[in-house]
Amino acid sequence: MKKTIVILAALLITAGLQAKEKKQRTSGNPILPEFHADPEVLYSHQTGRFYIYSTTDGAPGWGGYYFTVFSSKDLTNWRHEGIMLDLGTSQVAWATGNAWAPCIEEKRQPDGSYKYYFYFSGHDKARDRKSIGVAVSDSPTGPFVDLGRPLVDERPEGVRGGQQIDVDVFTDPQTGKSYLYWGNGYMAGAELADDMVSLVPGTTRVLTPRGGSLRDYQFREGAYVFYRGGKYYFLWSVDDTGSPNYHVAYGTSDSPLGPITVADDPIVLIQDPDKEIYGPAHNSVLQVPGRDEWYIVYHRINKDYLLPEPHGPGFHRQVCIDRMEFNADGTIRRVRPTHEGVRPVKVKKSKK
Repeated sequence: MKKTIVILAALLITAGLQAKEKKQRTSGNPILPEFHADPEVLYSHQTGRFYIYSTTDGAPGWGGYYFTVFSSKDLTNWRHEGIMLDLGTSQVAWATGNAWAPCIEEKRQPDGSYKYYFYFSGHDKARDRKSIGVAVSDSPTGPFVDLGRPLVDERPEGVRGGQQIDVDVFTDPQTGKSYLYWGNGYMAGAELADDMVSLVPGTTRVLTPRGGSLRDYQFREGAYVFYRGGKYYFLWSVDDTGSPNYHVAYGTSDSPLGPITVADDPIVLIQDPDKEIYGPAHNSVLQVPGRDEWYIVYHRINKDYLLPEPHGPGFHRQVCIDRMEFNADGTIRRVRPTHEGVRPVKVKKSKK
């Protein structure tokens, strides 16, 4: 009898420890294997899964030439779904190499089906410069079919420097209209036509936030837009991607095409040297469907590959995720970057 009691007690203790471990289980940071950067996160209403698309990092000179996709049902366990667009093949005839900073939008069609519009940067062979393309699929993992030509291949009127990279796509929940944002050294935005593969003529705006410094909000690249509580939030990256100081700042607007008012406390996410966390920026943002629950997905520099040489200026980056929260007045609380990451997130699948 005593033996039985002891065994039962041991089983209960073991079960309790297992339950505790399960309760405390987190994604850990980084969340993807190897080197990836410029992450775009998507929740698919068609599949009920989360997806991350990114720059494939680790190649000298940011020389990655293909995009991969990872999926997860809970934001903590990620599955490699393979290469979904390859700029090193005839799949994207106009571009070669420098496959950078993608974004994606899921659009439900009138017949109830879904299409996925994947926007990306690539090196335009004909013009010998960076341009933005778009590819389309019926599935978040592909296969994707490229438009066959760049969607954006020149700077907006009046802009003298900077590259056509770091694209973002946003659909306004108030109007259903979609917008494209891009730029390195400047921020531009334009309304997308209903076909999602062309811009509405005459809608391009230069939105670059003015002022600031490398200590706070001076614009560099990586615009990201979302809507919450009647405001349009614009996030962007500050400083060089190879700098430990690379960080995220933000402002708000009453319109998806600005003007942008920089926040009084503009820093969203910045390095924490005490934790050996450096260069956390170039982000996307996820709202859990149906809930006021938000996450920021970003990259940071692997601590073993900081400048100076010979490790190279910032192409050993890794994708991470942390909670993002708001104050009662709608301002963003500064995100605390962690090594733990986030707890599992469950979403009840529903049709959008």
